[in-house]
Amino acid sequence: MRLSRYFLPVLKENPAEAQIVSHRYMLRAGMIKQQAAGIYSWLPLGLRVLNRIQQIVHEEQVRAGHIPLLMPTLQPADLWRESGRYDDYGQEMLRIKDRQDREMLYGPTNEEMITDIFRSHVNSYKDLPLTLYHIQWKFRDEMRPRFGVMRGREFLMKDGYNFDIDKDAALHAYNRHMVSYLRTYERMGLTAIPMRAASGPIGGDNTHEFLVLAATGESEVFFDSAVTDLKLGNREVDYDNRAEVAAVCQEFTTLYARTDETHDEAVFNTIPEERRKVARGIEVGQIFYFGTKYSESMGASVVTADGSKVPVEMGSHGIGVSRLLGAIIEASHDDKGIIWPEGVTPFPVGIVNLKQGDAAADAACDSLYKALAAKGLEALYDDRDERAGAKFATMDLIGLPWRITVGPRGLANGVVEVTSRRTGVSEEMTPEAAVARIADIYAGI
Repeated sequence: MRLSRYFLPVLKENPAEAQIVSHRYMLRAGMIKQQAAGIYSWLPLGLRVLNRIQQIVHEEQVRAGHIPLLMPTLQPADLWRESGRYDDYGQEMLRIKDRQDREMLYGPTNEEMITDIFRSHVNSYKDLPLTLYHIQWKFRDEMRPRFGVMRGREFLMKDGYNFDIDKDAALHAYNRHMVSYLRTYERMGLTAIPMRAASGPIGGDNTHEFLVLAATGESEVFFDSAVTDLKLGNREVDYDNRAEVAAVCQEFTTLYARTDETHDEAVFNTIPEERRKVARGIEVGQIFYFGTKYSESMGASVVTADGSKVPVEMGSHGIGVSRLLGAIIEASHDDKGIIWPEGVTPFPVGIVNLKQGDAAADAACDSLYKALAAKGLEALYDDRDERAGAKFATMDLIGLPWRITVGPRGLANGVVEVTSRRTGVSEEMTPEAAVARIADIYAGI
């Protein structure tokens, strides 16, 4: 993409309404525009990151054996009355009526609707286990929407739901989700710690939140610092192997890590003092096992092998897709701007032409642009007639992981400059070597 033809409305000054880093940088980098309190338009750069995050979530859900579908944003109130949650959910639920005076709601979550879909089409144990998920916009009417996409009213969420014949199978689904989430967050360059949490209005006894450590986090968290060294890495996990999946979950949940709602000071104090940590965390996902809470009240049951009928065991599993953008920026930035991990960057590399209009520089940039495209990498080419400092400032602000700088002086020596946004380290090499370097970096991503 040539920057001269792109829509990137960057701001030089920090917006007064933005209180935290991610909100400031998302506005300044031209990623979002507020349309109402807690409701944002996603501008081209922001949408590219949002789509990349969605793609990673989809890939890891499918890898775990989960099946995508798409449910509507509006739901009939009668479904929520069946489960008993319509009056209990509170003012966060946006309630509306259609022209036939039928009561509807803008979905804050989908337990009731997915249960209705299940009971309409599944009646035998032979169709289990089954896990369905979608990525869809949600609405919760927060009393004080703030911090940009971190606490908005409209947000994009992946929510998945498992249906199983018994508790053991449902707990395997719970563990399977935990492993898939660990892999999802690591691909995004995040350390997201699973922490024992409270279930809230979803219900159920077993639940873990995934939290990213950041000073602006809304939750106080208590943890053994050794938990931050755990990594799933590239290990292969057989999601159908209950023992193997359970072992990974045990590895990541044995060390102490809890939110303030479930914190136990006595247990915490048994950890060696130098590893006892108290910090703030940003919630980016949560998994729940709640048994038959919804299947009993809504009649979602299956016929077993012996002919008896039993309510299915269920759980739900969410990832805050739009919130993740804010969390990634909170965890990865400096005083110049965003530093995107390679897994979620809107463009893999930026090309900066130091002397637009110079025949040699223009030709070299065009050649780099086409060579990268041939490798499947779409560069953001700053071909504007701007001074070099302004171009560098824009690239630093939007945070692309790599930059190739092209100028007459370097070209006279047959080289361009490749710079890492994260480390600031630059290296001169031939244009061909620069393309090969960038291609190698993204080959395994």
